[in-house]
Amino acid sequence: MTFDGLMELLGEEHFEALGGLLIGALFGALAQRSRFCLRASTLEVAHGRPGDRLAVWLLAFATALIATQTLILLGLFDTGSVRQLNNPGSLSGAILGGLMFGCGMTLTRACASRMLVLSATGNLRALLSGLVFAVVAQAATGGLLAPLRTALNALWTVDAAGRDLLALSGIGHGGALLFALAWLAAGVVLARRTGLPVGKGLGGAGVGLAVAAAWWFTWRTAASAFDPVTVHSLSFTAPSADFLMLVLSPPGTRWTFDTGLIPGVVLGAFIAGALGRELTLEGFNDGSSMRRYIVGGCLMGFGSVMAGGCAVGAGVSGASIFVLTAWLVLWSMWIGAVLTDILVDRPTAGPAGPAGRPVAAH
Repeated sequence: MTFDGLMELLGEEHFEALGGLLIGALFGALAQRSRFCLRASTLEVAHGRPGDRLAVWLLAFATALIATQTLILLGLFDTGSVRQLNNPGSLSGAILGGLMFGCGMTLTRACASRMLVLSATGNLRALLSGLVFAVVAQAATGGLLAPLRTALNALWTVDAAGRDLLALSGIGHGGALLFALAWLAAGVVLARRTGLPVGKGLGGAGVGLAVAAAWWFTWRTAASAFDPVTVHSLSFTAPSADFLMLVLSPPGTRWTFDTGLIPGVVLGAFIAGALGRELTLEGFNDGSSMRRYIVGGCLMGFGSVMAGGCAVGAGVSGASIFVLTAWLVLWSMWIGAVLTDILVDRPTAGPAGPAGRPVAAH
């Protein structure tokens, strides 16, 4: 059956949500098996010990760039309808929001996507952090915190033309592909040096392919659907907030790609964890560690809305189409995470790491 035929059979809403569910499940399973996480990667760099977690992140990041740019070159995806490249952006939001998110993910010991994956396998710390993250993200989007977020975003803005790194640099999609291949080479070299298992390396690359698959699916759906469809890739800020409101609101909300994405990630991670016999309940040791996770969730929720995306939404999806603000968010997240590790965790770290838990607990 053709793409359009299946859409007609299922209905646009259900078809779009099914795509989100399947791509989300793929991402969740591969992220769980590969241990994909930006926070773990930044700490390996901060401690001067680049290891397998950084290798996984580089493989995922590079594959997302390569696959997305290849789709564009083949005419299978067009960024002409992508919001990030056709609307003004906030440089102040990218920098400040990225710093806040980086700080928060160090405190919660997981980026937004990793919190979903860990929650699915029984980590109650990640579940609490994720709920706080979603609530604060909703408040920053259109609730009590929205005026503050709007004011901070307005401090330093850039027009749509100034957000396209490929146009600004003049390298084009061919140059972007070569640039991405260099990142892939770095990931492969590091993977070999650290002895990364092939399965984990392929899982990391699969995470990147899921990002490109989401770009293609939403673009292809938008081209055929009668109702407007937002062209976007994987992100976990707005979808987490929207899914929370969907659960709390009366029935009748229109189903979208994001409606299926969050449960898809949870389902995929749960199945992968069950197959790997890694389902286990984990909680808090004491009140101080709970406070740490709550504060971290708040910083991540507000910061990701101000930045226009999380570690995947801006740091990988946005970077794969070379949005200037997305690259600023990514680097700001790295800086925020490293500074928080230096200023907060290291001074209080004992033999078991900060807050009485191992440094690499997640």
